[in-house]
Amino acid sequence: MRKIVQSLLVLIFSTAIANGQEYKLPAEISWGEELKEPTGSSLSKIIAAGSYGFYALRLKTTKITNEDQAFVEFYNSDMKLKRSQKLDLKYKGKKRDFEDMVMVGGSIYLLTSFNNEAKKKNYLFLQKLSDRLIPSRELELIGEIDTRNKYREGGFDLILSRDSSKVLVYNQLPYQRNEPERFTLRVFNNQFESMWTKDIALPYSDDHFSVEEYQVDKEGNVYLLGVHFQDKYRVRRQGKPTYTYSVLAYTNAGADFEEYRIDLTDKFVTDLTFRVADDGNLICSGFYSDKGTYSIKGTYFFRLDAKSKEVYNVNLKPFDFEFLTEYMSQGQKNRAQRAEESGNANRSTELYRYALNDLILRSDGGAVLVAEQYYIYERSYRDYTGAIYSDYFYNYNDIIVVNIRPNGEIEWATRIPKRQETLNDGGYFSSYAMAIVRDKIYFIYNDNARNFGQENENRRRLYNFNGRYSVVALAEIRIDGSLSTFPLFTNRDADILTRPKICKQTGSRRMMVYGERGRQYRFANLKFTD
Repeated sequence: MRKIVQSLLVLIFSTAIANGQEYKLPAEISWGEELKEPTGSSLSKIIAAGSYGFYALRLKTTKITNEDQAFVEFYNSDMKLKRSQKLDLKYKGKKRDFEDMVMVGGSIYLLTSFNNEAKKKNYLFLQKLSDRLIPSRELELIGEIDTRNKYREGGFDLILSRDSSKVLVYNQLPYQRNEPERFTLRVFNNQFESMWTKDIALPYSDDHFSVEEYQVDKEGNVYLLGVHFQDKYRVRRQGKPTYTYSVLAYTNAGADFEEYRIDLTDKFVTDLTFRVADDGNLICSGFYSDKGTYSIKGTYFFRLDAKSKEVYNVNLKPFDFEFLTEYMSQGQKNRAQRAEESGNANRSTELYRYALNDLILRSDGGAVLVAEQYYIYERSYRDYTGAIYSDYFYNYNDIIVVNIRPNGEIEWATRIPKRQETLNDGGYFSSYAMAIVRDKIYFIYNDNARNFGQENENRRRLYNFNGRYSVVALAEIRIDGSLSTFPLFTNRDADILTRPKICKQTGSRRMMVYGERGRQYRFANLKFTD
């Protein structure tokens, strides 16, 4: 089987050469040794990485007791496992729940929670890990929530500032139906020392407002992005927008509050994300539509002055027809062209179901927006006994990259063709990993090897990644927005299936690549050479 796959990769390269394409890979990959993971466990995330190696979090659920187990692992720069430490999740003989593990200020911290049913409290504990990855014996209480019963204990979430100097821990507080949602905000410095804590109530009832994103800046100010619905059903209807976005700002150690309403007149703001710039102002970007709330016609960008509330550098840019139809068949393109010429808005071409994944602030004041087409659909059926079952199809498809100048003008938009539809697996091996190397952006993802064959050189037809005979693709976007895509290696040849969501950039020109097959797993060092 391996010989067949190797022959396939040789065919891919030879076909590209025959077509006059240059396939000088802009990266070199070197594999570490094959490792075996504990039964029933899986790698959850890379906690931190650098030239020294990386720290990884491994989670395991025991089926008999349904109890979580957590391990922290250290791998050196040669990708060799040097230490694995099981974490004690007991508190006074009772089980704590694992919450998160982060590196802040050069130290690794373990966060766990414990639901005290007698006191109706859910406690959040902090422990600092030693150089040998052993948590401190003392549990530091850094948060608590009133709970109604053991089934509604309430959870904690954690966000780091862009420079990792501040930590936001937030949690929802109990509230009555149709009343404003209540939260506690806790801000810490990079030594996990408390800076301020505040209980807040949102200025809208829970059935009219939904919080979508949190941010904390380097000064410890907290910003909440939410959607304000005009009716209590939270419906995003076609026709006119029935909702608006707002950013709620809690500054000056939570003492000051401001709300920034965001509106693009008659445009549907289908997606919005924001970042806090170094000057304290807000950078906002996303997608808009002329038709409805699940499709996108173009992209927008603006800045918001945190002091004056002035919105400036506003730019909207519709995607051009060639961009919207770039990977359509000729028949689909012809139908779209007729709709465009006739002015039929209902049949005009838009892109559907894109999720904003990142907004990267450039050093010169510009920004890069990255989005991926993502959706799930369900298909139900009956078996021969009449029982109803459901299958879930996870779709991670094309990637869109938008480059924005410092003055807010949208310079270019590039679309990377990708099709990944998998069944009942949560998209475990889907999506992508990204690395920024000087003036280029690289993406790696699992692809179908047939997409690199001669019959598909123009990428008009996309073959679905299905895990078999797959190849890891490397997409390179250059400073002018031009795109090149290369087959990097076959998953079968590496004896693993790559998990892009785990892969992580580890240096200015390096990325850690991770893959697994059964209980076997491997890491690789991807070095960018251009």
